[in-house]
Amino acid sequence: MARMYARRRGTSSSVRPYRKEAPEWSNTDAAEIEKIIVELRKDGMSASQIGLVLRDRYAVPDVKLATGKRVNEILREKDLESEIPEDLRNLMQKALGIRKHLAENNKDVHNKRQLQIAESKVRRLVKYYVRSGRMPKGWTYKPETAEILLTR
Repeated sequence: MARMYARRRGTSSSVRPYRKEAPEWSNTDAAEIEKIIVELRKDGMSASQIGLVLRDRYAVPDVKLATGKRVNEILREKDLESEIPEDLRNLMQKALGIRKHLAENNKDVHNKRQLQIAESKVRRLVKYYVRSGRMPKGWTYKPETAEILLTR
């Protein structure tokens, strides 16, 4: 299968080794890991950034193997989950950045196409999150209000 917005096929890449339990050299104290996750979230880090810090600084290669829960599940239990999911937030920031660029460079046709692609990805993701119940019914993406939402 080819990519949706490009004509090329996917490239092969490395895959994390399959494991059923955490390696013996890793930090597996679930209570301590959850405490670190809560502290990092209160410092303003996103779930993916928390995973990277846990991997690099605290020797936790996989949070799910160590605690039995994913980072987002832990944040949801502690009521620290963000109102806009991280992947949707990143796509909205990308679309806003392209909009700002196009405000100054309105003849940049390649980035006009990239804006269309980014906003269609946002709309598709919003549709998924509304259907799955993560976002309220009737929530739609509007570029005018997106900047206000992202500053919160």
